[in-house]
Amino acid sequence: MTGSKKILIVKIGTSTLVGADGVLDRAYLDSLATQLCSVIDAGWAPIVVTSGAIGCGLEALGLTERPTDMPSLQAAASTGQVVLSSAYAAALAKVGLTSSLVLLTRHDTASRSAYLHARDALVRLVELGVVPIINENDTTSVEQIRFGDNDTLAALVACLVRAHLCVIFSDIDGLYDGDPVKPESKLIEKVERITPDIMAVAGGTGSTLGSGGMATKVQAARVLMIAGIPLVICQGRAEAALPRLVAGESLGTRFAAAGVPHEITNYKLWIALGDTAHGSLIVDEGARTALTERGSSLLAVGVTGTAGTFAAGDMVDVLDTSGYLIARGKIQASSDEVALAAGKAQTELKQNSVLAHLGEHELIHRDEMVVFE
Repeated sequence: MTGSKKILIVKIGTSTLVGADGVLDRAYLDSLATQLCSVIDAGWAPIVVTSGAIGCGLEALGLTERPTDMPSLQAAASTGQVVLSSAYAAALAKVGLTSSLVLLTRHDTASRSAYLHARDALVRLVELGVVPIINENDTTSVEQIRFGDNDTLAALVACLVRAHLCVIFSDIDGLYDGDPVKPESKLIEKVERITPDIMAVAGGTGSTLGSGGMATKVQAARVLMIAGIPLVICQGRAEAALPRLVAGESLGTRFAAAGVPHEITNYKLWIALGDTAHGSLIVDEGARTALTERGSSLLAVGVTGTAGTFAAGDMVDVLDTSGYLIARGKIQASSDEVALAAGKAQTELKQNSVLAHLGEHELIHRDEMVVFE
């Protein structure tokens, strides 16, 4: 897709971009540009997913506190995006690199055709030797179409271009087995499988500067692992972090599956991340086993309950009885229909004049579902 170059996704959070004074740290951007040059020389093609537009906008507008109303946040994002992208362009230009700006929302990626067009544009930029700078379009985003955090956006971009490595720069060293502020907590250097215990230690939201915490980073790792894309979470201000990582040095926490459990097509990766889930299904243990161990489709008989309101064709999450996410897929029935059909066998559904159409097909076909186990 990109010749001999290996694609590297680098996500940089607000807490890494700003200094102790809360202002964009341009000296850090200069050091990042030097690191990007180094990894390019080593045969990598970097794509940067950045946060920080709203923070830059607050500074530019002279606002000392983050607004709570949407129009003010969007105004700050609009103003700050100019400041942020200009700062990246200036830093990269100093080392002879050209950058581009790509702004995305869920509206862009929920559409399969728009998703593919975004992929084609990114691949062409990389082929031309440009370093794309990607951010969520906070100026036009509303809650229904937001990614919510750039960890999810970074995972989506990594899947979009089939990256070889994704790195998330954080303000802590990685994932710990307990509260990272407690001295007895230890860094987990390698994760080969995301379990409920790993999700539990990911815990709360972490830094108050950005919108994503460790939990969102681990959720991003879960998708990337089934796609066969390693993810590293590390301290973003560690010395020469990117060159050290691409050289194979152990830094932070590395998420890399021992083996990809299922055949993961580009279409399934779009299902996993392209659109937000519109609701969820709860399935019994038999259905859980069928999905995770046999690669089966989901039938109504295995469903024990629903949450949220969704229409046929929407993306929904599939949870086990403990509430643990095991899959996501495109549902073939509305939430009202699923509520009526839940627990009923195909033969029983066929005898019901209202639900007979659901007896002819699966609720979620295995070709339109991604399983995270």
